[in-house]
Amino acid sequence: MCGEPSFEAVRSNWARSELPLMEKILVAARNNAIKVKNRSNCCGNHGEPGC
Repeated sequence: MCGEPSFEAVRSNWARSELPLMEKILVAARNNAIKVKNRSNCCGNHGEPGC
């Protein structure tokens, strides 16, 4: 279900998240680390910042 991430999806995930700013940054970093580790465009955490 994951494809090439669009700017709109990234923006939407970031804006919809109700996490405090520091937590958003940490979640985005974690999700991006998962994508790098798996060499994928998808972290598996749909709707979270960084995914």
